[in-house]
Amino acid sequence: MEQRITFNTKDRPEFIKELRSRVNSYFKENNITKYANANMVIKTIFMLSLYFVPFVLILTNISDNPWVVLGLWIVMGLGMAGIGLSIMHDANHGAYSKNHKVNQYLGYLINLVGGSAINWKIQHNVLHHSFTNIDGHDEDIDTGNLMRFSFHQKRYKIHRLQQFYAWFLYGLLTISWSIKKDFIQLERYKEKDLIKTQGTTYSKALTRLIFSKLFYAAYILGLPILLSSQAWWLTLIFYFIMHFVCSFTLSTIFQAAHVVSETSFPQPDETGMMDNNWAIHQLNTTSNFAKYNRPLSWFVGGLNFQIEHHLFPNICHVHYRNISKIVKKTAQDFNLPYYNHSTFFGALMSHAQFLTKLGKYDTPAVA
Repeated sequence: MEQRITFNTKDRPEFIKELRSRVNSYFKENNITKYANANMVIKTIFMLSLYFVPFVLILTNISDNPWVVLGLWIVMGLGMAGIGLSIMHDANHGAYSKNHKVNQYLGYLINLVGGSAINWKIQHNVLHHSFTNIDGHDEDIDTGNLMRFSFHQKRYKIHRLQQFYAWFLYGLLTISWSIKKDFIQLERYKEKDLIKTQGTTYSKALTRLIFSKLFYAAYILGLPILLSSQAWWLTLIFYFIMHFVCSFTLSTIFQAAHVVSETSFPQPDETGMMDNNWAIHQLNTTSNFAKYNRPLSWFVGGLNFQIEHHLFPNICHVHYRNISKIVKKTAQDFNLPYYNHSTFFGALMSHAQFLTKLGKYDTPAVA
């Protein structure tokens, strides 16, 4: 039976109380909503266009040149990542709109690009956000034996090279979701009795998953193979490259925020109790990066402000930059960590260095 995790509510509860008060005051004093604004709507249109416009151009044979067509598939990969990072993510957190239906429909965009809204909500909202960096509970750091993301995981000889081959594996994330991972996850969530957290049953979830996968395969591969002037095998290659571009983008954003040298990977005691309360746990296990890089921040849905996202997942990402000042000041007032890398490259270097240590040493004590 899986150990039940509880957080220490007696560990400085005044921090999150004060932080929430300050953040709520920010929205009230400025008379703004915590949900999407006009800029978010513009971004939504842009990201959807970045994905669907190139697809239409491919189907209408705007060019017979394979290199031009490949470029269109690559742009689709960026659009796919943009939809995930900047639209679907907020919607499935209930942060895009105060209207539940708007969040629900926009959240289903993940199904339209090969994923599963139900599985994503369980893995991300229920497990990752609740148990960040806790081995055995946060599935985002559980990738099987090929990768080691925590000193609490078993080290194999192959891990000595993981800082080199990791970057290729990161490009396989979404294509794995689209083909097999969602089905494997759904079975696992059935065994863990987690499907009910989404207000549905296993049979209904499985039916939706099968239908969405068939629909996805029919339009994303079937239509280009039938209508595009490119050879079918080229279409398959371009499809893989699109997924690789999207996957690499998504994976590196996550790794730069959680699996770096500065963050911690705490484990519960024998009773399942964590040392810290939930909010302080988020500060210990999460890092921001490139906060002054506005183009990057815009494209990745503000997830370079990952600390703010983890503490306030129900607030739309367009507000993270402004509330980050409040979060940092409050953390400093309570003598708590607030990790940040000045650049995205710096965060990725920290990630690579951490992978190297994980591959060489069994425990952090000797790393």
